[in-house]
Amino acid sequence: MKHENSTRDAEAALQSAEQWWTTAITDITPGSIRLRGYPIEQLIGRVSLVDTIWLMLRGELPSAAQSALLEAAMVASVDHGPQAPSIAISRMAVTCGLSLNGAVASAVNVLGDVHGGAGEQALRLYRAIDVEVGKGAPLAAATAEVCTAWQAENGRHLPGFGHRFHPIDPRTPRLLALGEAAAAAGTIDGRFLQIARAVESYLGKGEKRVPMNIDGVTAAIYGELGFDAPLARGLFVLSRGVGILAHAWEQSQIGGRIKGPMPTHIPYHYSGVPARDVQDDQS
Repeated sequence: MKHENSTRDAEAALQSAEQWWTTAITDITPGSIRLRGYPIEQLIGRVSLVDTIWLMLRGELPSAAQSALLEAAMVASVDHGPQAPSIAISRMAVTCGLSLNGAVASAVNVLGDVHGGAGEQALRLYRAIDVEVGKGAPLAAATAEVCTAWQAENGRHLPGFGHRFHPIDPRTPRLLALGEAAAAAGTIDGRFLQIARAVESYLGKGEKRVPMNIDGVTAAIYGELGFDAPLARGLFVLSRGVGILAHAWEQSQIGGRIKGPMPTHIPYHYSGVPARDVQDDQS
C-alpha cells in the first residue's frame, strides 16, 4: 500500500511538473520540433521569417498578401540613424566593451512608452474610436470625442502624429498607399486606415498640420492585420532590433572606447550653482 501511494505521488508530481508551463506554440520531443503543429523541417526553406513571425504570434500562416503588408510595415521601422536613442545606445554600449548581445539588449530596453511605444498607443487610440463607430457614432464625431478625451488625460500630443525631425515622414505615404491597395484588393477592410486619416484630419483643424508618422501608419496596418495593440510595440521591437544589431556590429568594426553621447570637446550645459570653495570653518 505504501509503495502504491509513493507511485501515485510520483506520478502526480511528474504530471504537475509537465503542466508547469503550458504552450500552444511549440511541441518538442526527441527528434521532432513543431511550430504551431508544423514540422520545422517543412517550414525551413519554404516559409519566410515574416511568415514565421505571423505563425508564431497568430497560430496560422498568413496569405501572401497579408505577409507582404506585414513585411512592408516591419521594413519601414528598421532604423532611424544614430540620433535615435536606441541606436545610439547600441553603439555606445559597444564602445564600453559590451558584446553584440549586450549592446542589443541595452538598446531594446529603452524602447518604452516614449521611445518605441507610440505605435501601441496609437493602435489603442484607433481601437477606442473603432468601438464608438461600432456603436453607431459617425467617424468624425467618434474621432473628435475620443481624441479630445485622450488629450485631456495625456496632453495635446497624440501618438502616431507629428515628427521631431521630418516635416513629412517619408515612410508614411508609401505605407498608406500599400495599405489602401490591400484594402482595395480585399486583403484588409480598411477601417483602421480610415480612422488614422480621421485622426490626422482632426489634428489638421488646428493652426498647424500634424501629419501621420511611421508609428501612426504602422499602427493602422497592424490593426488592419488583426494584431492587438501590445503587439504593435512587439513588432516594432523586432523591426528596430535589426537596425540596432547593424549599428552595434558596425561600431564594433570601427572601434572606439567609451564614447559618450557627444564628443568630449562639445560641452554639456551646467545649470547648477557657480563655482565655490569649502570654507575651513563651516559653523
